[in-house]
Amino acid sequence: MAPVKGPAADSLFAKPGALVDLGLTLPVFLLYHAGVIFLGVRNGSDLLTESMLRLADGDTRTYLGMTAAVGVIFVGAYATVGRGEVFAPRKFLAILAEATLYAAAMKFGVTWAVGRLFAGHIATGREAAVGMVMSLGAGFYEELAFRVLLFGVGAKALVLAFTPDRLDLVKANDGLHWRGVLVAVLWAFVSAAVFSGAHYVGPLADVFKPDTFAFRALLGLALTLVFVTRGFAAAVWTHLVYDVWVLVLDR
Repeated sequence: MAPVKGPAADSLFAKPGALVDLGLTLPVFLLYHAGVIFLGVRNGSDLLTESMLRLADGDTRTYLGMTAAVGVIFVGAYATVGRGEVFAPRKFLAILAEATLYAAAMKFGVTWAVGRLFAGHIATGREAAVGMVMSLGAGFYEELAFRVLLFGVGAKALVLAFTPDRLDLVKANDGLHWRGVLVAVLWAFVSAAVFSGAHYVGPLADVFKPDTFAFRALLGLALTLVFVTRGFAAAVWTHLVYDVWVLVLDR
């Protein structure tokens, strides 16, 4: 029997490569960095804005010029190397539709699961513009910090250290043995717990409650699953759509 092949690389159902992933998240990056300067808010995982403001000497126009320059450089690089495929409109529409489905599943599925464990309702509300910018920042920077760096790099290192396997988060892992899968799954739970716990430290920390911790940990697991199966861009847009739904539309 012939092996079952996955979707073609140029199919909408194929997992995007690293270059396409970055191109699909560029609008999130640019809109967030344009928004923070006017609203005076910043995501806790964002370590870049403060450095850019120092370089701009606090000048808004210089900061926006630097942000625009980053956008122009990356657009040129993506368009050249990706031969136009990176910015194909159908890819943006597809990633937005896919992210909306994942966000809906997270909102209703995780809420139901936590509701079965704990009594009470998790409510939140922010002013619409601030909620939008915070959603953009959470989508990009929290996925970069917790899914790409913490889970991704951590899982690759742990699988390499404790198994004979090599974990590839961009391509399929057809040769991954059960020990490699187990290590990656256990690390997914740990990184999801760290992701949840990070919301209870720092100047904007929430008051710790078991139900909110469990809720965010489950969200972290769901986003890790999206990241592993569909890529960085899908995780970013899913996180963004979910946060907009919670912080802006559910006020």
